[in-house]
Amino acid sequence: MSLAAYDIRVVSELVERESAFLERLYAEVHKVIVGQNDMIERLLIGLLCGGHVLLEGAPGLAKTLTVNTLAQTLQLQFKRVQFTPDLLPSDVIGTVIYNHQSGTFTNKQGPIFTNLLLADEINRAPAKVQSALLEAMAERHVTVGDTTYPLPSPFLVLATQNPIEQEGTYNLPEAQLDRFMFKIKVDYPSSEDELKIMKRMGTGAHTTRPKAEAVIGPEDLERVRKTIDEIIVEEPVQRYIVDVVGASRRPGAAGLAQLAPFIEFGASPRASIALFQAARAHAFLRRRGYVSPEDVKAIAPDVLRHRVILSYEAEAEGKTVEQITRQILEHVQVP
Repeated sequence: MSLAAYDIRVVSELVERESAFLERLYAEVHKVIVGQNDMIERLLIGLLCGGHVLLEGAPGLAKTLTVNTLAQTLQLQFKRVQFTPDLLPSDVIGTVIYNHQSGTFTNKQGPIFTNLLLADEINRAPAKVQSALLEAMAERHVTVGDTTYPLPSPFLVLATQNPIEQEGTYNLPEAQLDRFMFKIKVDYPSSEDELKIMKRMGTGAHTTRPKAEAVIGPEDLERVRKTIDEIIVEEPVQRYIVDVVGASRRPGAAGLAQLAPFIEFGASPRASIALFQAARAHAFLRRRGYVSPEDVKAIAPDVLRHRVILSYEAEAEGKTVEQITRQILEHVQVP
């Protein structure tokens, strides 16, 4: 047996042991949530990688409920902030309060000091509030007054936003969008799933609804993260990730000159890092100790969706980021 084959076998055995909790976790989540498997998996990948996640979809699609349910199964502290047009940065990160009796200033920490911060309808608040999250999302610490505080570990922002076409929404700054590992589009449930939702949630207020139980804790989550860091990504797959992201910046050099007029800005190096991490977690969820190109292909649309900025020409011709990404994935040579 070659050394590489031995390494893959050892890591695969480790992954098999550490992923034993997944079936129970999915079962607990589905006590509360009907369907939405893709959303649940992407949120879980974000949690396992320590990557922030942006959920986009119309109201009433269980985005908030899903985030809350996952927090319960992982025994993580959870706080929710409803973003509104009159929200202030201090309402999120905290502020300095003057005590008249003692004549001193004290720092009051905001709801951002938690494991999971649900920024609900994040694009209904103006840019100054959205920008207040930048330091926390990138550095995992917050400055209140003259003091910098580390945030709890793990710390994740799981944000929901309404489609930008809806009234009262603001575009998120590109710098903030780039800090989200994923942007997930949440669609309406199927007819069968909606029937189950109606039966489950259409009961009276006196009826006790299912509640998810804890499956693992923060210490277990940290151990799982270390296991994911052990998952093997061979050199050809690493180059494939860089080639896919690079094709979004220089489509002509990748043999996709027809896409050049449609792309204003390509994905940043953060996209390569996110794709690398997320592909490992995707392999972990499938109980594999190595990453395949199929893991990269499965996760790439959610990593690139908010990072590839289309031109006016693309919008005029009705092109979407999903179409551009699909063409890149179909063209870039798979190892």
